[in-house]
Amino acid sequence: MIGRLTGTLLEKNPPQITLDVHGVGYELEVPMSTFYNLPDLGGKLSLYVHMVVREDGHFLFGFGTDAERAAFRQLIRISGVGPRIALAVLSGMSVGDLAQAVTMQEAGRLTKIPGIGKKTAERLLLELRDKLPKSGAIASAAATPNEGADVLNALLALGYSEKEALAAIKQLPPDVGVSDGIRAALKLLSKI
Repeated sequence: MIGRLTGTLLEKNPPQITLDVHGVGYELEVPMSTFYNLPDLGGKLSLYVHMVVREDGHFLFGFGTDAERAAFRQLIRISGVGPRIALAVLSGMSVGDLAQAVTMQEAGRLTKIPGIGKKTAERLLLELRDKLPKSGAIASAAATPNEGADVLNALLALGYSEKEALAAIKQLPPDVGVSDGIRAALKLLSKI
């Protein structure tokens, strides 16, 4: 099993890259979150790797962080979710955003990812519950999932992007109510 590769980046063709490790060129597929953080061609690169062995070949998937690889491994354990769909999920949202969507049970955020329908999104929410690590902001949202989701939906309805709304929500105190949370988030967003 290959767990990590370090070498020189030879080619970048999204979502595939070629990594030269002491004269051997490894083809890896990476999520877009990793792809955007790649060095220039010829640069040194180290990736966490997950290897999939199937009847028709051996496939390598590379990740910039161990958290991405762990999330990928959790995703492919779910019935009906293969490596390609798991890669699409991690390309469509960060591990933190995925954990937050699972914590807040927001299937709508998952269905925005190409290849993820309503049933698959609901299966992901069910299967991933309590299996993804929670960061501090996600843990505070988990304590009050309805309030966090309501604040997020209100900010999205007001025209803020999901990224801006989530950034503002992460700065809110954990015990804030919906109306106070919306007011506080709007104040934070007005300073940007």
